[in-house]
Amino acid sequence: MPKQTSLFPDDYDDFFRSLKERIRSTQVKAALAVNRELVLLYWQIGREILQRQQEEGWGAKVIERLARDLRLEFPDIAGFSRTNLLYMRAFAEAYPDESIVHQLGGQIPWKHNCAIIDKVKDPEQRIWYIQKTIENSWSRNVLIHQIDGDLYSRQGGALTNFEQTLPAPQSDLAQSLLKSEYNLEFLNLREKALERDLERALLEHMQKFLLELGVGFAFVGSQYRLEVEGDEFFVDLLFYHLALSCFVVIELKTTDFKPEYSGQINFYVNVIDDKLRRSTDNPTIGIILCRSKKKSIVEYALRGMSQPISVSTYRTTAMLPDEFKAKLPSIEDLQHEIEAVAAIVEEVDRKADSE
Repeated sequence: MPKQTSLFPDDYDDFFRSLKERIRSTQVKAALAVNRELVLLYWQIGREILQRQQEEGWGAKVIERLARDLRLEFPDIAGFSRTNLLYMRAFAEAYPDESIVHQLGGQIPWKHNCAIIDKVKDPEQRIWYIQKTIENSWSRNVLIHQIDGDLYSRQGGALTNFEQTLPAPQSDLAQSLLKSEYNLEFLNLREKALERDLERALLEHMQKFLLELGVGFAFVGSQYRLEVEGDEFFVDLLFYHLALSCFVVIELKTTDFKPEYSGQINFYVNVIDDKLRRSTDNPTIGIILCRSKKKSIVEYALRGMSQPISVSTYRTTAMLPDEFKAKLPSIEDLQHEIEAVAAIVEEVDRKADSE
């Protein structure tokens, strides 16, 4: 690493001068209003900072001075704070190939990129979240919600029989769109909620539920009535998926998955195919949304079923990491603590009365 005789590198002024010209050029070219140009500029600045830190040993003081000088030179332009310069450096470090910036990073706002840099460390997952943001036009808050909910790990992980019951193009797309677990924490339900409570809560929060289901789901109705030879049957939730061009039946279960659930939803899917499906629609899909499932039981239950069925779970309370769970007191420990505090309070009251 080259030694420096002063606090700032000898070529700092030349670097700052060239940087000013680049910024002015970009202003003339796009007035920093075109997002792609802005993100590309930030990447280029970050790359320069990264290279000079690696090759010339630039330290934190140089970044602070650079931020101050840029703000003085361009007072009408936000984005040149020390924090944002560090984000630029991290952005360039995360995506060393400029083509990624052109193809992906430049397609989403800068604050979205910062959120991904902050929260996602795996390069493959970063690119995946950028692609999903572009596809679904996520706001920054929605993007953060999806990252915090670990959408990457849940997407496409549902247990299904799609490979056996749907043609290849639709089966692959349907599989990729369904999740292994749905995050319904926004419902604030008690642990032993009944199915009607779950359905009522989902209807009250339909917008959030549609967001969690993913793009393309259009709500058709709840307790959708089906009639077969004079008998009435009611589907919990009925949707139509625009990309799959098919009806989607969702049955809500507040228990572990049971084999008989697959027979029930297979029946509903058959009836909807006969009574609602049009010639332009693809086969109806059934989703069983239950509290928990065992992989082998689900696979046995779906084997031989003629209709496309998926089994996923849901959670209604935040999941704590295992290391935190291990540190939480048990119910027995809490009870002992309560009893001990009560005994102390009782003793204090007794002494006060005796005085």
